[in-house]
Amino acid sequence: MSEVVLKDALVTLKESGVRITPQRHAILEYLISSEMHPTADEIYKALEGDFPNMSVATVYNNLRVFRNTGLVKELTYGDSSSRFDFVTHDHYHIICDQCGKIVDFHHPGLEEVEHLASHVTGFQVNSHRLEVYGTCPECAVGVLTAK
Repeated sequence: MSEVVLKDALVTLKESGVRITPQRHAILEYLISSEMHPTADEIYKALEGDFPNMSVATVYNNLRVFRNTGLVKELTYGDSSSRFDFVTHDHYHIICDQCGKIVDFHHPGLEEVEHLASHVTGFQVNSHRLEVYGTCPECAVGVLTAK
């Protein structure tokens, strides 16, 4: 994990008037180092050994603080639990239909699509979200061996 990224995130929180508690620091550090877009429950389970008095509500409250300061994006997909993505740069997601795994991928921005959408509809475009769905390599192997 990049110590610089963590330090910058802590500065952002402090500048927003957010107090840095040990639990808040640990949740943020976990999000930065995680590549799996965890749910609040997954974060709680990963950290409960270090913070036995921490509750799932503490995790949710901290995720809300991170989201409100722009450090984290909440990813919602239908009826399943929200997943959380530390915002380091613009990127897109590919999601496995079988296991729900989410992987980041990078592609040049879609600003021209935003401009076209604005021009055609008259909307003021604030953001966009692109998701690609398929079967991850691990699940694809499972499907092939099951046949």
